[in-house]
Amino acid sequence: MDVYDVIHRRRDVRAEFTGVPVPEDVLGRVLAAAHAAPSVGLSQPWDFVLVRDAGIRRDFYDHVQVERAVFAASLAGVAAERFARIKVDGVLESSLSIVVTYDPERGGPAVLGRHAIADAGLYSVCLAIQNLWLAATAEGLGVGWVSFYREAFLRELLGVPEGLRPVAWLCVGPVGHLEDVPDLERHGWRSRRALEEVVHHDRW
Repeated sequence: MDVYDVIHRRRDVRAEFTGVPVPEDVLGRVLAAAHAAPSVGLSQPWDFVLVRDAGIRRDFYDHVQVERAVFAASLAGVAAERFARIKVDGVLESSLSIVVTYDPERGGPAVLGRHAIADAGLYSVCLAIQNLWLAATAEGLGVGWVSFYREAFLRELLGVPEGLRPVAWLCVGPVGHLEDVPDLERHGWRSRRALEEVVHHDRW
């Protein structure tokens, strides 16, 4: 696939994981792509925690189900019915999970380019995540970003040092297929906006 194919083929995977292990050379290439992301002041403020332990994954899965229920309780009517059909994680089905963290002190005390935009380091971590996701897609892997968790819980679960933020729990692994239409669109949660609706010229 060329880069445009990869970008448009990428999906947030939940139910399609096969559980087949990721070859070490493939995992190495995916992590190297993530580590090659641009970062403010070349701070590279990310770390990658590879989670294969079944007990840790089960504990996280249980926490995710609690948070899913919390969100579900805030919905009513059609929205509640739609959400009931949506799977929010592939924690137990995926081959492994990769937790990406942010260290705001990395590259300090003076991070070139961050003095006026405090969140530039966090944006850098998101670029690393996107690189990882695209590389995984090019390798035939699926990635699912799980966001139904509390940072404090995940920090304690993985022993993440105080001051660092766990930004993403990513489920990663081979998939049986990638859906042609993203899950949230397939389930009627939301429709994708047309490009012309979000492009402005010179001023808003």
